[in-house]
Amino acid sequence: MHSKLDVAILGATGAVGQRFIQLLDGHPWFRVAELVGKSSAGKKYGEAVNWVLDGNPPSSVTDIVVKPLDAKLDSLLVFSALPKEAAVDREPQLASEGHVVCTNASAHRMAADVPLLLPEINADHVSLIDIQRANRGWDTGALVANSNCTVMPLVMALAPLRQFGIERVIVVSEQAISGAGYPGVASLDIIANVIPYVPSDEDKMETESIKMLGAYSDARVLPYEMLVSATCTRVPVIDGHLVNVSIDLASKPAIDDVIAAWEGYTGDERVAMLPSAPERPLQYLPQVDRPQPRRDRNAGGGMMTSIGRLRECTVLGYKFAALSHNTIRGAAGSSVLNAELLAVSGYLHNFQPEVAVALP
Repeated sequence: MHSKLDVAILGATGAVGQRFIQLLDGHPWFRVAELVGKSSAGKKYGEAVNWVLDGNPPSSVTDIVVKPLDAKLDSLLVFSALPKEAAVDREPQLASEGHVVCTNASAHRMAADVPLLLPEINADHVSLIDIQRANRGWDTGALVANSNCTVMPLVMALAPLRQFGIERVIVVSEQAISGAGYPGVASLDIIANVIPYVPSDEDKMETESIKMLGAYSDARVLPYEMLVSATCTRVPVIDGHLVNVSIDLASKPAIDDVIAAWEGYTGDERVAMLPSAPERPLQYLPQVDRPQPRRDRNAGGGMMTSIGRLRECTVLGYKFAALSHNTIRGAAGSSVLNAELLAVSGYLHNFQPEVAVALP
């Protein structure tokens, strides 16, 4: 029986930090050993946290005393749920001290030597860590990011369609209020309303997507050559981000061929063996009114992307809807899956996971 790797969580009392704790409870490879917060520092986690998820905090963490953000950490692997402002300096500092940081924050996603991972579609981007360590003089440390929570369902839906040549994309999001953290959007603003503005997300949709879909070549990621125009809105839904997408495909495939591309997509079969990976990365739903947040956000334990409503678009050729759970697959769940990929790729120092999955 191999021992588990101790991990730390930054921003542990926030909504995404809580999701990290929930997803790591009983994880076969990782054990939560250190929790870090700001106003909660010095208190036991069970006393400090305002638990906003279903149920209660796992008993394994309630007596852990929360450390301040500048505390020295013992855990090699660090999950970050920090806000961007706090992440800017603290995450690279921890990496320079030898920690491997898997972050949900946006601060470093677009740095040329930071992998922006969605393992089913770009596991080979993990090799950027070697370039990053050489560039920055880090030995065992590293900084790895997952995407914005609304970019994830878009990119997962587009990845199988690269074979057809994606040229132009127009996307309109309908984003759940949990994407704004807790307490998030004021009730008087969101009840019976739609807010046609989500700060900074439109830029993230247009830039992060082309990095994630790009090819790793000559020690760098070559952005995918497509044009993306995004409009982001906030809707009165608790969890689940829905994106409505119109696309222009160069080879003009038949509708059935597009659906077949989605239904046949498995991603890297070695990634599918990781503990947090869903059995399939995406599903196509044939019902005329799906996917829906309430009915489909928990598919694959919240790690699967659901696609539906593929039809002809009179402007660009094709249009469809895609959905994912924004705080699981779009946030903490993606970071955990990224860490599992790092483990089997040999980037967590001497840690050998219980089930070895060798990646090149």
